[in-house]
Amino acid sequence: MSTPFYVSPQQAMADRAEYARKGIARGRSVVVLTYADGIVFVAENTSRALHKVSEIYDRIAFAAVGRYNEFENLRIGGVRYADLRGYSYDRADVNARGLANVYAQTLGTIFSSTGEKPYEVELIVAEVGKGPEDNQIYRLTPDGSVVDEHGSVAVGGSSESISHFLEQRHQEGMSLSEALKLAVDGLARDPNGGPARTLTPDQLEVAVLDRNRFQQRKFKRLLGAQLSRLLAGDESAATEDEGDKPAPEADTED
Repeated sequence: MSTPFYVSPQQAMADRAEYARKGIARGRSVVVLTYADGIVFVAENTSRALHKVSEIYDRIAFAAVGRYNEFENLRIGGVRYADLRGYSYDRADVNARGLANVYAQTLGTIFSSTGEKPYEVELIVAEVGKGPEDNQIYRLTPDGSVVDEHGSVAVGGSSESISHFLEQRHQEGMSLSEALKLAVDGLARDPNGGPARTLTPDQLEVAVLDRNRFQQRKFKRLLGAQLSRLLAGDESAATEDEGDKPAPEADTED
């Protein structure tokens, strides 16, 4: 009779963590930064249909790297959780901390299960507060660990070198244009010390949680000409918002 193959629990967990880490490292990074009026999300993503950054609720957004089908399932679950909680109680009761805890439980359960592989995803859940000191940013790893981040955070392929770059240069109270350019510079860096790449607006997915929007929903995507102007340093482009423009007057001529 052959001896059953034995793997210690510690080794099994280490192998699962390494498996998930390698899957995440193959993806392009996502950067999240605070700025004077909110939180900006910047991802290297040429697709206009498959988003890495999405809205969850009024003041909450979600960013992810890794396997799209896995983090898309998590995003949908987060939207359902937020909608149900907001409907059952109050919209103010939906916050990033509660959503991060739900994701942590889901990821932790999957990671510990021997019947399925761990999710190859890394998540960021962020909520813009009424003031800069009230912002919340949480990073979640495949094993369900939650890290409370402040100021800046990067996830994905070159996250360690990008995070170090951002920590040295990010400052509180930066304008949107300054924060956006810093995020793009971080994404364009070569982790091996080579020359930086040039990232164009068409290669970027950018969104903000802007606390100054008069709408209840603070999430807004930055696209096209507005994004190009912000990357060029035009601060006036930050205030443009299609939803803020008044509806055209009806034509009263006969």
